[in-house]
Amino acid sequence: MLMENLYSEISASEAISLRKQNLANAKRVVVKVGSAVLTDDNGINNDAIQNIAQELSFLKKNFKEVILVSSGAVAAGKRKITIPDSTTIGLVEKQALAAIGQPSLMQSYELAFEECGQNVAQILLTHSDLADRKRYLRVRNTILALFRFNVIPILNENDTVAVDELRFGDNDTLAALLTNLIDADMFICLTDVVSLYTGNPQTIKDARPVHTVKAVTQEIEAMAGNVTSALGTGGMQSKIRAAKIVATGGGSSFIAPGREDRILQKIFNGELIGTFFLPSPDKNKPRKQWIANVLHPKGSMVLDTGACAALSKNGCSLLPSGVVEVRGKFGIGDAVHCIDNKGKIIATGLVNYSSEDVDIIKQHHSHDIAVLLGSNDSDEIIHRDNLVLL
Repeated sequence: MLMENLYSEISASEAISLRKQNLANAKRVVVKVGSAVLTDDNGINNDAIQNIAQELSFLKKNFKEVILVSSGAVAAGKRKITIPDSTTIGLVEKQALAAIGQPSLMQSYELAFEECGQNVAQILLTHSDLADRKRYLRVRNTILALFRFNVIPILNENDTVAVDELRFGDNDTLAALLTNLIDADMFICLTDVVSLYTGNPQTIKDARPVHTVKAVTQEIEAMAGNVTSALGTGGMQSKIRAAKIVATGGGSSFIAPGREDRILQKIFNGELIGTFFLPSPDKNKPRKQWIANVLHPKGSMVLDTGACAALSKNGCSLLPSGVVEVRGKFGIGDAVHCIDNKGKIIATGLVNYSSEDVDIIKQHHSHDIAVLLGSNDSDEIIHRDNLVLL
């Protein structure tokens, strides 16, 4: 189903009106800039850096609290040294390139923002910084303190130390998680494409730009295709996922061309540029956002039809009687997927029992737990307060 059929009722004037309404209410904004926007054949593109600094300073002068999530460290490092053609660029090499490029990237930002009369701060994160609930809240408190000091935080994934299990995957995801973390009203992803299209514009001649998305459906995700940048790790699919994460936190999102002059001013003037994603009417509580979007599930449990219905329709907790199979190894407090008998993930939650204990008590009533395990720490495998429907 094509996008215009899904949203044919939205005219250009209505789309602009929706934008202006959300933009007028936005007080806290997260801006993410990709590697392809920030670098050129000579390394860091100082004109692009200067433009970003001017645009974020414009937002600050208009009483917005702003965070910048910036890619570019690996690309900057790659352009700073000569790498033999025979060298294989793996994880260790990328970490080394990030270490080389990060100082020059931040120096470029500091000089550009200084010209705008604006102070900046650097924060480097790995996934474990947000996966731990206490550290997650400390990151939030640090950012809010920087706002009080009238400083713009510049964040990036700590590529120098991050390994697969500690990675966000891409800065689109990191920026979306930070948007929800600080209760920002808006996420703006500045990239090297103009907008979301009805198809891949590189291969489909009549692909058309999509200016407004009410909800990220399967049709919208299918439009993203698999377009990636030569310098970045995230393609359009990661940007759609990021917009979906932000929507569940009650925020709106933009995907817009980062190389366009005065791009943020054009967006906040309500111009029909890029793709605008509306917030979801069903906002998750902060703790459930953290469970659903930040944590990496350690395993899964297959549920019977009754348990699936109890979770999805009645908002119930997950009891042992509803579990028919345990997959993977997990401990108490880990995030675990709940799946139906067709393999579809229906929920994620924090478990009260290890995988070994769940395997023992599955398909039993709660009053049997003490007999089977020798104690009963909880009647539920996952309490509904720690369960997020997907």
